[in-house]
Amino acid sequence: MSETRDEIYISVDIEASGPIPGDYSLLSIGACVVLEPETHFYVELQPISEKAVAEALAVTGFSLDELKERGTPPKAAMENFAQWINANTGTQVPVFVGFNACFDWAFINWYFHHFLGRNPFGIGGIDIKSYYMGRARSRWSETTSSQLPAHLAIRKHMAHNALQDAIAQGELVRKLLKS
Repeated sequence: MSETRDEIYISVDIEASGPIPGDYSLLSIGACVVLEPETHFYVELQPISEKAVAEALAVTGFSLDELKERGTPPKAAMENFAQWINANTGTQVPVFVGFNACFDWAFINWYFHHFLGRNPFGIGGIDIKSYYMGRARSRWSETTSSQLPAHLAIRKHMAHNALQDAIAQGELVRKLLKS
C-alpha cells in the first residue's frame, strides 16, 4: 500500500450505540488525513434510535439523552463530513482507512446513503488489521493493537474517542507504510 497522488488515505473511527447501523445510532465520527493528522474532523451526532447496548455506551461515555440535546442532527453531520472530505481531497480520491474497518465503514456507508444518498468513499476501504495480517503473515487473532510488534506501537492507546482513535490509527498506517 502506498499513497499515490490520485488517492488520499483518510483514517476514520466511529463510536456507536450498538452493532448495526439503522437499528442503532452512530454517535461520533473522527477522521484525519493519514499523512497530515493535524487535518482532522470530529462530530457528535444526535441518535436516530432509542436502542443501545449498555456496554457500547459505557465504553464511549456518551448518553443518548445528552446527545439528543447537544449532538448535531445526522443529516447536517454527514453533510459537514462530506464537505470536509471534499475540501481536503481536491482532485484526489478519498480512501477510507479503519482499524476493523468493516464495523466503522458499515455505519459511515449507511449514514451517508441514508442522509445524503451517496458515500464519498465509494463502496469500500482499507482495513488496517487485514493489511497488517497480510504483510506480517499473521493470524487474525494477532492483529489486535496490543499484539502489534514494538516498532508499530502507537503513542496513544485507543481510547474510544473517535478523533483520538482516528489519529492513532493514522500513526499506525504511517508506520506500516514506512516498514
